[in-house]
Amino acid sequence: MEVPSYNYDLTNVAVQAAHKAGDLLRRGFGSHFDISKKSNTFDIVTEFDKAAELAVISHITKFFPSHAFLAEESGSIDKPNAPICWIIDPLDGTLNFAHHIPTFCISIAAVSGTEILSGVIYQPLLDELFVAEKGHGAFLNNVRLRVSTVEQLNMALISTRFPYDSPESRQKSIQSFSKILSIGNPIRITGSAALSLAYVASGRFDAYWGLDLSPWDFAAGKLLIEEAGGTITSYNGENIFPLKNCNTLATNTALHAAILSYMK
Repeated sequence: MEVPSYNYDLTNVAVQAAHKAGDLLRRGFGSHFDISKKSNTFDIVTEFDKAAELAVISHITKFFPSHAFLAEESGSIDKPNAPICWIIDPLDGTLNFAHHIPTFCISIAAVSGTEILSGVIYQPLLDELFVAEKGHGAFLNNVRLRVSTVEQLNMALISTRFPYDSPESRQKSIQSFSKILSIGNPIRITGSAALSLAYVASGRFDAYWGLDLSPWDFAAGKLLIEEAGGTITSYNGENIFPLKNCNTLATNTALHAAILSYMK
């Protein structure tokens, strides 16, 4: 596939890396592979998570050997005085992938300090490439993205996630879910936070909330949403930083205050 040119070299390299990882995941999807547990029964990693992450990091390192990384499987790979930190989820939606459910993606973001410069989310089975660059907009397969124009909360299609790491997290998520459900809104759970954020940026979802998202879950999606005209904050309405876990609310901006009142 021919890769178009972007404003930043960072973006070109991220897109190339996403395609390399996507090729691996397409070949692996539906096949037999090794699965290992991490923190609990449903927190798993496959050999394709690891292979895709290696492909992304190896490709980026060829072009930017001085850059640092924060990746879901490898953790933090520090470099002294690194100008850029790459935040990577090589397979967001691992549980879907392992169960042969075709909803997952690769997420890559380039961060300078606390500023996200480039963000790429790639759904390889549909060949959907979401790309955002700071100050240059957000795109899906080279078509400009804008968030939805829905202004009434009771008309919104909203997405969320249910964490399964602790009883406390589950209870908090159920409380938020019950509040939103009481309005009568349809709610979707994709099993991929990064992809859900890309769907907010593209207007497919009007909003998304997620408890305790990791940087690799939201970094690329944050830039996509902001460049598409949306808003993404913590549950307290504060700015979120790409190197810290966060309770995250993303909306089309018009709905942000209304949904935020339910999160608080």
